[in-house]
Amino acid sequence: MHILVTGAAGFIGSHTCQALLRRGDSVVGLDNFEAFYARSIKERNLAHVRATPGSERFSFLEADLCQQADIERAFDLGPFDVVVHLAARAGVRPSIDDPAGYVRSNVEATALVLQACRARAIGRVVFASSSSVYGADSTPPFAEVARADRPVSPYAATKRAAELLCHTYSHLYCMDITCLRFFTVYGPRQRPEMAIHKFATLLVRGQRIPIFGDGGSSRDYTFIDDILQGVLAAIDRPKGFAVYNLGGDHETRLCDLIDLLGQALGQTPRLEWLPVAPGDVPMTSADLTLAQRDLGYAPRVPMAEGVRRFAEWFQEFGVK
Repeated sequence: MHILVTGAAGFIGSHTCQALLRRGDSVVGLDNFEAFYARSIKERNLAHVRATPGSERFSFLEADLCQQADIERAFDLGPFDVVVHLAARAGVRPSIDDPAGYVRSNVEATALVLQACRARAIGRVVFASSSSVYGADSTPPFAEVARADRPVSPYAATKRAAELLCHTYSHLYCMDITCLRFFTVYGPRQRPEMAIHKFATLLVRGQRIPIFGDGGSSRDYTFIDDILQGVLAAIDRPKGFAVYNLGGDHETRLCDLIDLLGQALGQTPRLEWLPVAPGDVPMTSADLTLAQRDLGYAPRVPMAEGVRRFAEWFQEFGVK
């Protein structure tokens, strides 16, 4: 297939491009190098893509999805069989400081992508959503049928709003649109501000790790290879409009995560206790029943193994 991947220079996007190339697809990657973290990190991600077997089938366009002219330039590189829309402004806490910016990047850009798909008769879209849409009062394990109408951060609200746009376009124009709710993805090339990468950097520098709350919060961490399994299945198995959780099928307490990371890096953690941060949720837990049934999704990488693989990458490539 010929596939457009937005957010292609990011953590999940660059891995997705590699997975598609390895199986024989041709890929156009798009990214605007938004200044959330250093451009050099994204350039390094793209270098991995360009070193992948099959990279002669990869092309890249630097473009801003909020600019109509850039949208046209990207879609002129088609026709595309599928659009995998991963581009977004990420992060719960930064969204509290710039909600309007998050609406523009995550909602307006998604609307423009969907409209471009409609105009070009592209009937298949895979959209990257987030476990944050469940808010703080969903009953674990979180199931896709939950109301998900009480987000506790602007980031979560924008992801839920984009899901609703996807439903509208699927309903009006008979498009196959799959929304994937990612649960805390980690692994090699993880973004530097995310917990595991941030904690690893503090550990090797001998600095204190900030703990917001009592350390008892938990997350359903998902290794990047497992996420890719779900993304590829969603590309290959269109279901009209569908929403699926992609999680790791286990929860890990924050303090236990830090202990695992310290062991993998050979460091003793030093902790700094802080009040609970606004926008954080106490836990995430994915009900994978639908993803298992429809996508054959089955996470395979346990937490200890995933942290070990991340630590190996970090010791070679991570920012020290």
